This record gives sequence, structure tokens and C-alpha cells, in this order.
Amino acid sequence: MPAHPDEQSVEQSVHPVDERLPALKMATSGLQHVAAMYAGVVAPPLIVGAAAGLSATDLTFLTGACLFTAGLATFLQTLGIWRIGARLPFVNGVTFAGVAPMTAIVASAEDRSDALPMIFGAVIVAGLLGFLAAPVFCKAVRYFPPVVTGTVITLIGVSLLPVAFNWAQGPDPAAHDYGSATNLTLAGATLLLVLLLRRFTRGFVKQIAVLLGLIAGTLIAIPFGVTDFAPVTKAAVVGFPTPFHFGAPQFHVAAILSMCVVMVVSMTESTADMLALGEIVDRPADERTIAAGLRADTLGSALSPVFNGFMCSAFAQNIGLVAMTRIRSRFVVAVGGGFLVLMGLCPMAASLIAVVPRPVLGGAGVVLFGSVAASGIQTLVRAGLERDSNVLIVAVSLAVGIIPITAPDFYHAFPDTAKIVLDSGISTGCVTAVLLNLVFNHLGRSRDASDVTHPMESGEELAPVH
Repeated sequence: MPAHPDEQSVEQSVHPVDERLPALKMATSGLQHVAAMYAGVVAPPLIVGAAAGLSATDLTFLTGACLFTAGLATFLQTLGIWRIGARLPFVNGVTFAGVAPMTAIVASAEDRSDALPMIFGAVIVAGLLGFLAAPVFCKAVRYFPPVVTGTVITLIGVSLLPVAFNWAQGPDPAAHDYGSATNLTLAGATLLLVLLLRRFTRGFVKQIAVLLGLIAGTLIAIPFGVTDFAPVTKAAVVGFPTPFHFGAPQFHVAAILSMCVVMVVSMTESTADMLALGEIVDRPADERTIAAGLRADTLGSALSPVFNGFMCSAFAQNIGLVAMTRIRSRFVVAVGGGFLVLMGLCPMAASLIAVVPRPVLGGAGVVLFGSVAASGIQTLVRAGLERDSNVLIVAVSLAVGIIPITAPDFYHAFPDTAKIVLDSGISTGCVTAVLLNLVFNHLGRSRDASDVTHPMESGEELAPVH
């Protein structure tokens, strides 16, 4: 029986971001998001935990805790409560920007058993301060016209590509097979499989091409001895991140200040990521959306140490997955958050993702991260590049943002606190683009309607989407 006209209009009015897909599609697409982000979530706790001298058991516990808290933070972003959560298909996890300052905190601790409590105390304070600052921080959205957002989105993709290239070479730069022909062949085969699936399949299979490519690449890697199933056999079936497992949080001024700097960097990158994702899913992020998203980031960060996790932030690599698959439902990502929570509660389930060889992840990463850069170029197409001022904004901002990639030691003479910001090409490129846009398109210049390429460029706010 055909649907009533009123029912049809209601269905048609549902934005793809708010669409609830069939269960199987939700599950497989959510798992695809987990596969894309897994390595990024587990790397920081492995690095910091090793620096703190944790045993293998505690290191596994810390990794599971970070997966668990990443899932909770993803719930906050996608589903939202009150004015918390961007309600976009936005994945949250441990921010890599905090690795350097956290290892510095570990090194400064007189007793290494106090290192993690010091980190957790600093993250709690930084998260709460960031939560209070979110309504002010989000005001910067009016200074993100397409010339800025396009530049930042492109930088996000370009900054992530080296991660894929490193994965393609192998898990350990010190290993004898790092960059071997076997590893690069596996990466290339995975990339080829994803491309073939995207080219010659349709519908659901086409949308989960990355997940299928990862599974096929893992199977291909078995005869080469690259796939390691040991993590599955050794992992426990059930585990729970006991609150404050490593001790009650400690509050040290120096540690708090360093994590507050990381929080500012994280909020800057999250703002850029929300603007990028808003463009990709055709729901532009306004001040209200960004404020809600930053509240989710910061509240998730403040709650994370309770369950022994670190500071949480947006994961840019998952934006590439949304751009490529065009599956824009935030509920798909919420399902991915559910998988992360289950993996945190079931170490054996978490180890299944760990089986995927790093070169296989690298092959898929080329497609994912390249898609982000391509989305940025699409935004720049409508950024008014016929104007010399906008060309200069893009040129200089891209150059500044690429410095940490092409010349990693460029800022070696700067203080460690400054390098937290400067070593993030996304942050430096974003700040440069915003400042140059102010200088060329706002300060001391009267402009008519023909000069405006985007509502936000003229300081005009977008209508709320919630």
C-alpha cells in the first residue's frame, strides 16, 4: 500500500545526516569507521604507556580504556545530549597532539607510578576549562569562508597522507622489513582492491569497499607471514576499565598548562574538522553546531581520565571515509562508537582489528585521506580564486601548513610548548588562513555584495541547524 502523502513528505524531509539505515548496513559501515581509526586510537596509549614503564598487562588495559572512552566520546558527538554534541557523523578518539607533552610529563615525574595520575589530573582540568570556553571559541566560525575552509580541508588530507605512507611501509621503522617490497605490494594490492570495488560494484558493496578491501588485504597477507593472530589468542574475553585504575588524579601546574595548550590545539583542529565535515555532508556547521561539538570534545576529555583514558578529539581520517562512501548518517558513526565501547569491554574483540596488517591499512588510507584533500579542492573551486587576495591566502596557508610534513625539524629551535602548536600543520595552516582572510578581506576595506563569496565571509551567521 503506498505511503500517505504526508508520510512521504516527512520521509523526504529527513536529512541524510539524521537517516537511520538498515541494521546490516549500519553495522558494517560502523565497523568500517572503527577499522579506519583503530591504529590512531591505540598508538598514543602504547607510546605513553611504554614511556611510563607499564607492564604488558597494564599496557593492554590502558589501550582498552582508550577504546572505551573513544566510544563514549563518539556517542556524545553523534547522538548528543542537551547542547552537547555536533550531531554529525563525527568520530572521537585520543588526540595524537597530546603524545609529546604526555611523554614529557612522564619524564618529569620523580616516580613513574605518578606519571599517569599527573596526566589524568591535567586532562581533567584542561577538559573542564575547554568546556567553559566552547561558547567563546566557536565565534571564530564567521571567519571561515570557503577560501579558509577549503584550505584547511585540503591540509587535513595532505597532513594525513604521510600517516598512510608510513603504514604502507610497516608497523615499525626500526624493523628490517620496513619499506620492503612485500609490505608495499600488500599496500598496493589493498589500494587496487578498493579501487576495483568502487569502480565495478554498486550499492551496498560499493559503500563498504574499504572494509572489504581491509578483509581481503588481511587474507592476502597471511601467506606472507605478515598477519599476526597472536593478539587474539592472548587477549582476555571480558575486561572493564576500572575507574582510576592507576591511582587518583594529581594536579600539577606545569602538567596542567601543557595539556591546556594541547586542548587549544585540539579545539582548533576540531573546529576545522567540523567545518570540513559540514561541507561534505551538506549541513554547514554554524556557531551553535561548533559550540556543541566542542562541548562534546572537551566534556569527553574531562570524563575520559575517570576510566583511564586520555584527551579526546575529532578524527580527521574518518571524514575521508564519509566523503568517499557518501554514507552521511550520524547513527552509523554512533554504531561505530558502540563497537569501540564493546572493544574496550572485550579485549579479544579489540584484538581482531589489530590483526589487520599495517601495510593493508596504509593502502586503504591512501584512498581515505586523499578523499579529504579532494573535498578541500572542491571547496576551493567555489572560493573566489579569481581574486588575487584569495589566491595569496591559499598559497601562503598551504605552504605554512605543509612545513611540518616536508621539514619536520623546521621548528627545532623553538620551546617545546610552542612546538605543540607549530608541529601541527592543520593548526598553523588554519590560523594562517584565518589571519590572512582578516587582513585581505575584512580589515580596513569596504566591500560590496560582489566581493562576498560566502555568508560567513561577511560576518553573517548561518541559521541554526538544530
